[in-house]
Amino acid sequence: MGTGIHLDCFKAYDVRGRVPDQLNPALAQFIGRAYAQLIRPRKVAVGHDVRLTSPEIAEGLCRGLVESGVDVLDLGQVGTEEVYFAVASQGLDGGVMVTASHNPRDYNGLKFTREQARPISADTGLVEMEQMVIEMLRRDGNVHWAPPRIGGPTGSVTPVDLRSSYLEHLLSYVDLTRLKPLKIVVNAGNGGAGPIIDRLEQFLPFHFVKINHEPDGSFPNGVPNPMLPENRTVTAQAVIEAGADLGLAWDGDFDRCFFFDERGQFVEGYYLVGLLAQRALKRHPGACIIHDPRLVWNTREIVEAAGGIPVVSRSGHAFIKEKMREVDAAYGGEMSAHHYFREFAYCDSGMIPWLQVVEAVCEEDRPLSAMVEERMARYPVSGEINLRLSDPPKALAAVRQAYEAEALNIDEIDGLSIEFPAWRFNVRMSNTEPVVRLNVETRGDRELLKQKTAEVVQILERAG
Repeated sequence: MGTGIHLDCFKAYDVRGRVPDQLNPALAQFIGRAYAQLIRPRKVAVGHDVRLTSPEIAEGLCRGLVESGVDVLDLGQVGTEEVYFAVASQGLDGGVMVTASHNPRDYNGLKFTREQARPISADTGLVEMEQMVIEMLRRDGNVHWAPPRIGGPTGSVTPVDLRSSYLEHLLSYVDLTRLKPLKIVVNAGNGGAGPIIDRLEQFLPFHFVKINHEPDGSFPNGVPNPMLPENRTVTAQAVIEAGADLGLAWDGDFDRCFFFDERGQFVEGYYLVGLLAQRALKRHPGACIIHDPRLVWNTREIVEAAGGIPVVSRSGHAFIKEKMREVDAAYGGEMSAHHYFREFAYCDSGMIPWLQVVEAVCEEDRPLSAMVEERMARYPVSGEINLRLSDPPKALAAVRQAYEAEALNIDEIDGLSIEFPAWRFNVRMSNTEPVVRLNVETRGDRELLKQKTAEVVQILERAG
């Protein structure tokens, strides 16, 4: 079906682009038609994030769905995981979330699921959808004008509020009787997490110190992306100034949650994977735990010690969710702060992780720093290093050639992972950005970590 033509907004896992030149309401209407043509749904959920362009993109999408005979449950302004929850809990045929997550404010996008909140990616339908849209544009018009369909059945749009049942589901992951009155800094980044915290607050004994709390799609304090080190300072300082027990920050559609200990120190997502795996294995003894291949030693050691089975998967939500279902994993975690739960339709949530971590802090009666510092010392990491290179494939080939003779193990599950007795690294080309991502870890040797990280970076930059 290939035409040789591609739309800039179709990516590996979703649709994402600048508004209005790469994505706009008219194009969203065509995308709605293509989605309906691909999975033939009867009833789907549609939600949107706080971005200023999201309501109009969602309106265009719904127009395309309705004229294709699809009934839409309009969730309004929600987080991505609320769309997953709606599809799974209501037995819907699919769902679409309008969001660009942590991209710049002039971007927007769409994330798609089919029944049971199964993701649609380039491997499972996005490529076909793109070609359908291209054919529609050729036949019906262009991205600035999407004529309504004439004839045939039409669907409906029904506003639906499922937030109360979603909140009830979130609270089922913790024992409320074991929680203590902690002080917690929460930084929603003017994204969608604030209203959820406000609704949860009445059920929890915590005192929340709220910063950048109100949803504002103009992002007056910058686009919420705590993955960037320069965006962490405000949360860290707030923790110190408030004398808080810990701090939390989210991205715009709050499917990722980031942690700061009581000293304001950022806790790498890698160590949270191990901590949450332990919690999952208490609930599901002997279960499989999914992890990504970027950093692995800490997670594998913790999972095996707790009686679980560590299973590696390619990075990215579509691959993790597929592997979760394949082995019926209790939990899956990526160092990029995506955390997946069996009871949550194998989907990722930015709310369940912090509830479980705070429960652990209360139960163990020790600060977050004490819960992770031993693991951080045992397996120190470089933090993810993003390099913009002119020839990424050449750079990866050069790294392999430099190290393969002395390596204990090499795998290409996701990019290139090379392991030695005392250190290992993973380097991969991003699926979502034009960068090469490097992660290095050692067995307790920070000096070796520093040395080898610089060494690998030098090889990559010289070759690429």
